Amino acid sequence: MRYKNFVNHSTLVSTCGTLLAVWVLFRLLFSSSSSFSLNTLPFFKPFVPNFKNVPGVEYYDLRNYQGDRDGWQRGNRILFLVPLRDAAQHLPRFFGHMSELSYPHNLIDMSFLVSDSSDDTMGELLHHLQIAQSQKDRNKRFGNIEIFEKDFGQAIGQSFSDRHGFAAQGPRRKLMARARNWLGSVALKPYHSWVYWRDVDVEIAPISIMEDLMHHDRDVIVPNVWRPLPDWLGNIQPYDLNSWKESEAGIQLANTLTDEDSVIVEGYPEFATWRTHLAYMRDPNGNPEDEMELDGIGGVSILAKAKVFRTGSHFPAFSFEKHAETEAFGKLSRRMNYNVVGLPHYVIWHIYEPSTEDLKHMAWMAEEEKRILDETRLREFYDRIWEVGFDDVRMDWSDERQSILKNLDHTEAYENQIVVDWSDNDESDITPDEKVQNRLQEEVIDEHPQDEGPLDFDPDNN
Repeated sequence: MRYKNFVNHSTLVSTCGTLLAVWVLFRLLFSSSSSFSLNTLPFFKPFVPNFKNVPGVEYYDLRNYQGDRDGWQRGNRILFLVPLRDAAQHLPRFFGHMSELSYPHNLIDMSFLVSDSSDDTMGELLHHLQIAQSQKDRNKRFGNIEIFEKDFGQAIGQSFSDRHGFAAQGPRRKLMARARNWLGSVALKPYHSWVYWRDVDVEIAPISIMEDLMHHDRDVIVPNVWRPLPDWLGNIQPYDLNSWKESEAGIQLANTLTDEDSVIVEGYPEFATWRTHLAYMRDPNGNPEDEMELDGIGGVSILAKAKVFRTGSHFPAFSFEKHAETEAFGKLSRRMNYNVVGLPHYVIWHIYEPSTEDLKHMAWMAEEEKRILDETRLREFYDRIWEVGFDDVRMDWSDERQSILKNLDHTEAYENQIVVDWSDNDESDITPDEKVQNRLQEEVIDEHPQDEGPLDFDPDNN
């Protein structure tokens, strides 16, 4: 009997040990998986403490905010983050886009960081927020909205050439990284499942962009970004070259930069990395669902699961693997075993901002257009003068000759001893004075048609 009890006890211990081992194995295999949650197991009911009766206490189970691929159907709240600097002119277009978004507006929380602005960015922002949040249709209103203001001492101008000049890239991107980290750290709440970064100067983007990116169920995902151009510049052009796949040349270049603060900026001839750029992989007829693994990413439009930031990934404001800001964020997230992808055939469009060289060329084009216009007008004027000055007036002379010569006293011509040569000599040998005398002689003859015979011009006898 004792032996039987001992056997039963051993079996029970063994079974418990097996169950414990299975439990540990499940935790090890699936604790980091976004597609698995213990809450999905039918037999698992986690303990949830009740803090409803405790004033000032809020409880969140972060396992419930992992980010679902169909988050718009599951009530996933998304944090919409927008850094602003001298953005007053762009805000009307931005809020036009926001009003058309198909993602449930009540699930979109917006946070703005206004920094180093010299225009009326704050006033324009408040104006549009008042309009957005006073919609009669409550479904058009957004969730929580926060505005933060902090300057970072930006000494770089806001022109295209200032912001995109090679010399400014390292310092500029480190300051932008600081701004992004400030905004993300104060705005992210426990109940946010997704984080969406969006530049304010996007010109065209699908209204379903968040759903389109979200359903890929990636930790970090970006679209392709292009921009329209004037016809004289080629019509369209890739805009964001910060989304790329690492190359051997890029790694070798990074190894040659001994300064710990050095930052590689992609898309500049000073740094030849020969990386594969997301922008150049675009096919207008390609499948928008196609994915491309990335190392560095651009910051125009980024969708990431909130857990990426909660676990420590951020925008390095220092040289991380010889990169900073969004490009370094992509590399850091990859280092933390998060997947980072781009969509080569899914395109959004950035506004066209003329560079300094573009502005010079446009000024030259304007001057050239004015020069051509002035030249055309002057040519037309001289053409009219030419036509008038060289009109055939022989018929006019025939009509007006009698009225012009009727008061002419021909006797004075005789007193001037005008001699007319009636010979048949070539007219080319006649002097100008002789030609005048001949014309006067003809006129006298016309006035005296009854006279017969030649007239002799005698200076002594008229």
